[in-house]
Amino acid sequence: MGRRIIIPVLILISNLTFSQTAKYSNEFLSIGVGARSLSMSNAMVANTKDVTSGYWNPAGLASLQTDFDAGIMHAEYFAGIAKYDYLGGAMQLDTNSYLGVSLIRFGVDDIPNTTDLIDSDGNIDYDRISRFSAADYAFLISYARKTKYPNLMYGANVKIIYRNIGKFASAWGFGLDLGLQYHLRDWNYGVLARDITSTFNAWTFNEDELIIEVQDSVFNFAPDNSLEITLPRVLLGVSRDFTIYNKFKALAEIDLDFTFDGQRHVLIEGDPVSIDPHVGIEINYNQLAFIRFGVGNFQRIEEFDNKESMTFQPNFGIGIQFKGVSIDYALTDIGDQSLALYSNVFSIRYSFDKRSN
Repeated sequence: MGRRIIIPVLILISNLTFSQTAKYSNEFLSIGVGARSLSMSNAMVANTKDVTSGYWNPAGLASLQTDFDAGIMHAEYFAGIAKYDYLGGAMQLDTNSYLGVSLIRFGVDDIPNTTDLIDSDGNIDYDRISRFSAADYAFLISYARKTKYPNLMYGANVKIIYRNIGKFASAWGFGLDLGLQYHLRDWNYGVLARDITSTFNAWTFNEDELIIEVQDSVFNFAPDNSLEITLPRVLLGVSRDFTIYNKFKALAEIDLDFTFDGQRHVLIEGDPVSIDPHVGIEINYNQLAFIRFGVGNFQRIEEFDNKESMTFQPNFGIGIQFKGVSIDYALTDIGDQSLALYSNVFSIRYSFDKRSN
């Protein structure tokens, strides 16, 4: 009788074997949503005020200019291997309250499953290869409200996370975000406490899919930790509106992303606190045509000769807006200029009032 072996299905599963808190858990929720936001390097915490506020800062939903706002986005990464999609909607409940929902998916599809490649007699059979998907999902329910203090808003997100690796493993997670925004003439201020209570992902593994019979072979590998914890982070942002000339106007924002999970190789390193800045600029003509720039994702890289270098992520985008329809495009690099792996991101947003129907 053949001995049992456990096949390590992808590095995705092996990453779950660490006994300590995973520093980069749920990182798909750090990518961002909306081509406008991505072209401005995710500098959104202070100025966001549309349906994407459900992701960037739920307090921004309280600045919706219409009764309803809906948005959709599609992006592809790593030459189309990974797909990233977003769908969101927001509405005004009354004069002071707003509600939003967001759905995010990041996944790699059609991955070959070779766990059954070798039969119980040790023979290779390529007809036994199947395919599966490894995908992360997030569902956000957002609530925002204006306060009795002029121009001060607050909001919160309840997050439900589902992660799936084919038939091999899956996880459920829950988290909470809190946000504030304050507007003072041409200045906007924002703060977002993301995963404020920490977000917990509880994994379950299907041993029937991971374990197969192979004669005279034995490996002793199995995930030994079924819990991931995403520690809190705080994002601070400040933005300002400018009039350039006549109908030409501009918006500039700088955000600081504070993490508390130990030293990260970002622009401002620290232990346990690191700070990752990102800056975005938007220029528009009469709120009809937009051009955007951004820079962020500064990373300290140690070269083979032990010298340290700095990389960053440049971004560019354009957009048009007419009669409640906004179409935006962003061109982004994944973070290393030497690789030049650019991604094209498109998003569409539609805003309308009840009385317009």
